[in-house]
Amino acid sequence: MVIPTQPRPRLRTWVRGWSRVLAGACCIVILSTGAGPDLVSPLSFSRGTGHIQAAEQTAFDALVEGHEAFQRGDFEQAIARWQTAVQVNAAAPQPHSQSSLLTHLARAYEALGHYSQAANNLQAALSLAETSGERAQTGLILGHMASLALTTGDLETTAQRLHEALHLARGLDDTGLTASLLFTQGNLLMSQQKWREALDVYRHSATLAAETQHFGAAARALAYAAQAVERQEQYAMARGLLDEALLQLRRAPSSHDTAYDLLAIGRAYHRLAQGEAVLVLQAADVFTRAADMAQALQDRRALSYAWGYLGRLYEEAQRYQDALDLTRRAALAAQQIHAPEALYLWQWQTARLLQRLGDLPPAIAAYERAVATIQSMRLELLRSPGWTAASSFRASLGPLYFNLVDLFLQQAAYLETREQDAIYPAHAWYLHQARAVVEQFKTAELRDYFGDACVATAQPRVAALENVAPDTLIVYTVLLQDRTELLISLPTGLKRLAVSVTNAQLEDKVRIFRNALEAQDPFRYLTHAQDLYAWFIRPLEADLTTWRIQTLVFVPDGPLRLLPLAALHDGQQFLIEKPYALAVTPSLTLTESQPLLHRTTQALAAGIAGSVDGSLPLPRVPEELRTIQQLYGGLVLLDHDFSPERLDTALRQGTFRILHIAAHGHFAADVSQSFLLTGQGKLTMTRLSEMVGRLRFRDQPLELLTLSACETAQGDDRAALGLAGVA
Repeated sequence: MVIPTQPRPRLRTWVRGWSRVLAGACCIVILSTGAGPDLVSPLSFSRGTGHIQAAEQTAFDALVEGHEAFQRGDFEQAIARWQTAVQVNAAAPQPHSQSSLLTHLARAYEALGHYSQAANNLQAALSLAETSGERAQTGLILGHMASLALTTGDLETTAQRLHEALHLARGLDDTGLTASLLFTQGNLLMSQQKWREALDVYRHSATLAAETQHFGAAARALAYAAQAVERQEQYAMARGLLDEALLQLRRAPSSHDTAYDLLAIGRAYHRLAQGEAVLVLQAADVFTRAADMAQALQDRRALSYAWGYLGRLYEEAQRYQDALDLTRRAALAAQQIHAPEALYLWQWQTARLLQRLGDLPPAIAAYERAVATIQSMRLELLRSPGWTAASSFRASLGPLYFNLVDLFLQQAAYLETREQDAIYPAHAWYLHQARAVVEQFKTAELRDYFGDACVATAQPRVAALENVAPDTLIVYTVLLQDRTELLISLPTGLKRLAVSVTNAQLEDKVRIFRNALEAQDPFRYLTHAQDLYAWFIRPLEADLTTWRIQTLVFVPDGPLRLLPLAALHDGQQFLIEKPYALAVTPSLTLTESQPLLHRTTQALAAGIAGSVDGSLPLPRVPEELRTIQQLYGGLVLLDHDFSPERLDTALRQGTFRILHIAAHGHFAADVSQSFLLTGQGKLTMTRLSEMVGRLRFRDQPLELLTLSACETAQGDDRAALGLAGVA
């Protein structure tokens, strides 16, 4: 395909309009937004002479070049040019034009996942708009703030900003702005899984957008309405809404956003198809239209997605070579504009296709490239409006990592049978690679959970853990769809054991076991405790005896993070009664093992005994905390003395090696909803992680964190990341 080099008619018209600005007239600049109708912002420069005219020309050129870059999907260049326009325009007292420029700049930052920079620019734009008394501009910026907050998962701020913006828009009787804000409100309702309410709001948004001839915005709202209906399993209605959206989009001008709307509609047809040929062909036709439009706009980002999604259709049709050709073109386009959020998809798709074609070494290399791309990128780019904690990193990206792990383990198993007498067996290399990839996944999953890249700075410490005493055995669990594998660290190296238990079976077993334990039903929990023992401990018994193991260390994953290891049972006794110590660590690379010397250890013990926020009292807590103080010394914070502020101060001023908290808590799949109760308010996981994190740079850092209460270990396996992450 040939990419045209001539400017498109719409841009020439836009530039002619701006020439009137340089002549002293006022002009309307239109830049489309991804969250509603086109963003209409009056930008005017006063007519002047000399250096003022030169500044006007510089700002104008930067604005035009930024617009062209944005339409090409080159957001970095758009930021550079719009930043120039902002700096030049700052020299003149034109708050309205500066506010609009800052809003455009924020959108480019948001497209790259730089949400803090986007928020800062929007806040500055809001202050200028409010100062100049531009209520419509204020409402538009508030709406953009709401959309940004939704993307970052801050639902409370989203609702607040939307309320303020809708109040302004309705007061101004601004139909276009109201349509845009209703679209964001629909996204908020979708994130709350309120499908029916979202459908009504999207339809209202589409109606208002069509009335103001914002056909792209109307199509977008209808496409999202189809998604709300799809969630309710009303597939015929969803298809009708998509057909209507496509009709609206035919009336919209070519633009970056229109191309992306076509991609969204094509993906929706694809989801609905379920092998139905007519809908598959419809999806292919829409993707092809998106590719043609992207080429005309020279938008290589949209073109990458269009080719990649077409490749996915060919993959499902088992036309693997055609799919591979399209996918490689998509990957090349993503590389040319440095779009990692697209590139990893096509690297992953390439790996699957090569695996299907039986070309395993290149498939492994492609999987490794996809993992490396994810590890290097801002994970915020993986999120979109309406993202929820349910769309977890494990659910969406776990298959990529574990497909690669599976290939490594298959190669190891194949070679293992052929290297019985080898001095340096090659299969061991594959075992180490498999474990390294799972460690990469754990790091990325933790980053995603906390919305923070700080854990990426952790230095690999696998070698240090493998050099532990010879009487220590480390068991690394790898959960695959069709089986579970255990990687055992022995003095002779890594050893693998396969357990014929699927991921789904394991999830069910752990859930039932936990429920039986909490119900204190010995007949139920003993049965399941013995099954779990047979899966994870009995295969180790020969090595435990041969190597005279004194410490058994487990590195659990997935649902096993919720498993109380000590409660496993061999039919005669619990695992905790065995003649070796038990330890659990969430990761090999994110933790560091060293002895805890009793003589240098002090404890900070905090908790609540009374009822807080309607919770049940914990009457034995005072005795628990006093006993810890008697054993280790240190400080006790009880009831009213236990607050987030007092805890923070104590950790800053003291030299505690142990932090023990006895309090009610709640752990959810969303880190923002996870907290501990104190005598004076909630202690969030995020704040606790900040308190604990500061101590890691001390000569004597915190060594042990204990959470002791009735609910601190409950929740799903993603909720357990709250505990593992702080640790």
